[in-house]
Amino acid sequence: MEFFDFLSEVHPCSYYENRASQFRYLGIKDCTPYFYAGLLERGYRRFGEYYFVPRCPSCRDCVTIRQLVQEFEISKNMRQVLKKNVETFTQIRRPLTNEARVSLYVKYHNKMTDKKGWSVNNIDIARYTNSFVAGSEVFGYEMCMYRDGGLIGVSYFDIVQDSLSANYFFYDHSYEKYSLGTLNILLLLNLSRKLGLKYFYPGYWIKNHKSMGYKYRFRPFEALLNDADLFDRTFWKRYD
Repeated sequence: MEFFDFLSEVHPCSYYENRASQFRYLGIKDCTPYFYAGLLERGYRRFGEYYFVPRCPSCRDCVTIRQLVQEFEISKNMRQVLKKNVETFTQIRRPLTNEARVSLYVKYHNKMTDKKGWSVNNIDIARYTNSFVAGSEVFGYEMCMYRDGGLIGVSYFDIVQDSLSANYFFYDHSYEKYSLGTLNILLLLNLSRKLGLKYFYPGYWIKNHKSMGYKYRFRPFEALLNDADLFDRTFWKRYD
């Protein structure tokens, strides 16, 4: 296994105006599941062959959380989301690249550019592969959602030792009424439970934030309290 690390340039925050953002990156070739599990515990996320964690100059609002899979209980509202998706077909497989996936990603990103001011992303098949397929090694998977005979959502996730980590999810906003983001989390939590896993890492949580606060609904979970380096002990706080 080979890796190198670096800090990104400081750039405007995606979640708050007038705040700066910065990430620490590890570029890892042939990452082992054991090492990856340690990175997850220390707040790292995976994107292709890069593993990253926020190290912003003056903000610590992005909090790493992990759901306690075997203790999670579905709410009435969540059951309604499952009910209205009885005709949403899902398929889990190893990640791949094709025109349908790239086209859906472009459609999703263009919508988010208009909706939330995301920067323009002129992705092609090669860049898509580097972002979502490369680095999957033995732990990467994708879950595709289908309705009306077409692809409407793609979820990328990793299974590492006792944990499942949700990496990225994009979908067709034409099907927004089906609450596909919530459906994605519920399906991955259910898969985690069936596999007997202990933790589900959904990404970063920002308390009371309009876009990042929704993960609080999926309790109980633990929140990482310290910026742990590679060999540091981690400290977690439980939220019920």
